Amino acid sequence: MPQTETPGTGVLSRFRLRWWTELPLILLVYGSYSAGRLLARGDASTAVDHGLAILRIEKFLRLNAEHPLNRLFTREAWLGVPADFWYASLHYLVTPVILFWVFRYRTAHYRAARTWLMTSTFIGLIGFTLLPTCPPRLLSPGHGFVDTMAQYSSYGWWGGQASAPRGLGGMTNQYAAMPSLHVGWSLWCGVMLWRYGGTRLTKVLGVAYPLLTTVVVMGTANHYLLDAVAGAVVMGAGLLLAPYVTRAVAAARARLAPPVAQTRNALRARFALAAPAVTGPSADAGSPIVGGGCQTSTGERFPRQREDRLGPGAGPDSSPRDAGDGAPDWDVPHPGEVESLGKTR
Repeated sequence: MPQTETPGTGVLSRFRLRWWTELPLILLVYGSYSAGRLLARGDASTAVDHGLAILRIEKFLRLNAEHPLNRLFTREAWLGVPADFWYASLHYLVTPVILFWVFRYRTAHYRAARTWLMTSTFIGLIGFTLLPTCPPRLLSPGHGFVDTMAQYSSYGWWGGQASAPRGLGGMTNQYAAMPSLHVGWSLWCGVMLWRYGGTRLTKVLGVAYPLLTTVVVMGTANHYLLDAVAGAVVMGAGLLLAPYVTRAVAAARARLAPPVAQTRNALRARFALAAPAVTGPSADAGSPIVGGGCQTSTGERFPRQREDRLGPGAGPDSSPRDAGDGAPDWDVPHPGEVESLGKTR
């Protein structure tokens, strides 16, 4: 892929994008995020306190979108079941597909888009660590929320513990509700579709996908409205910080590049010194005449050719009459060789 200028940085990238380097990088970042999210589990009582604090803030602001949506999804299975599938799977499918699409068809924008996504994800991980929050579905029944994932678990692969497959609920952090990266990642996907899709359909999908995801996370009682707002804020912060992260990575690579180049040049020089030097007639590898190491002269193709053709009197420097086109015109024989040649004739 051609080298491109990273938008927002003004620095020409000297490193080509390769899928075999990008894929391990993305898997490493996602694995670190998942492990950090799992390790960032907070105390259950603290998480519940944070969840109730969010409800109080929403009540003060007269925001109450979660209860009506949750009652609707609980009452209408034709809405609740697709919503549960949406929540359990789409962020694992749509986000990588959009990322690959940008990598493949919008290469000039890929590095900035990938850095934005990863930076925002790590900011979200900081939020999970500092503010463990109990989602609405895990609050006591007196708060009026129903866990639709548990209610409709017979329709999918999940059990009663988040969207993890049955029996693997212990491998998830159920108190990672603030911020909602379901909403954050869907917002990133929407921006990519809106900016780089190029058609009216992609623009519609770019608006609809994050909006519907926000409705789903509240209707399934997995997030509060303020969680969704925080997810959008995290993506905004990641967008602002992404150019600085890109510059920092480029500066680190620039500092590492000279030592790597010096090491490579030193290895080349060492191998060059270790190789034996080739001098003399044998250095001319392209000549058809057998040369150094065989004690032959110009025009000879094998040792002692001259003695066999001219007789015992011929010296090692004699030049035969039929030396061929390879013999130089200025090869003058020794006076003693002239006398010997006359006697032979």
